[in-house]
Amino acid sequence: MRQKDRILLALTLGALLAIPFLAFAGWYFPSVGLLHIHPLLSWLAGIVLGGTALLICVICILLALTLLSGRDCFLFAPLRRVVMKWLLPGLLGLGTLLRIEPDRLRRAFIELNNRLVESATTPLPAERILILLPHCLQRSECPVKVTDNPELCQRCGACTIMPLVDLARRFRVELAVVTGGTLAREVLHRKRPALVIAVACERDLASGIRDAWPLPVFGVLNERPEGPCVNTTVDVAAVERLLANRSLIT
Repeated sequence: MRQKDRILLALTLGALLAIPFLAFAGWYFPSVGLLHIHPLLSWLAGIVLGGTALLICVICILLALTLLSGRDCFLFAPLRRVVMKWLLPGLLGLGTLLRIEPDRLRRAFIELNNRLVESATTPLPAERILILLPHCLQRSECPVKVTDNPELCQRCGACTIMPLVDLARRFRVELAVVTGGTLAREVLHRKRPALVIAVACERDLASGIRDAWPLPVFGVLNERPEGPCVNTTVDVAAVERLLANRSLIT
């Protein structure tokens, strides 16, 4: 098992142990007051809290099985939605409280998301794929604004925009360069892709994956030799391997 998976698995098992206790405490203390209103209210509150705790425990078990097996063990899309939108962010918050490095947790989340996307996505036509890039891949001193049109790249080779534009042409997929989350959402709304290959830092990828759900987003981490948000780069070969993956693209 990968080190990233061990972090999520430990947090998942910890949550699995804590949830029944929290559910009991959440039922017991209010129920003392509810008994004075009507005896059935205490039982009703217990059923609701118990059912919710049971559902969360089942989802935690499915998440643990997914981490252990490397396969998507979620039986229904709504369960996967709960995991991506609520459970995993909650586990990231728990990890932060335990003083685990946030980017380490986000990398584990992105890795799990990528495996779920790969296992759950059927091969798609190339024209339904979008490569979404952050503007910080472009050299800060470049006078050309490629966020308007990546094809305006002057092909000087100083950054990774040129080889990524070439990849998009070769594989016949769309490519967009955005300056932030708002513009990224506008691009997704306008182009309506069926699958996104997004390059960004841990924080932006983790939040973007959740915001874009249920649109599948395959995350590729950028590299930041000069610090965050300026003159970043990315492993172009990793993006090429994704485009050549026949389980994703026909």
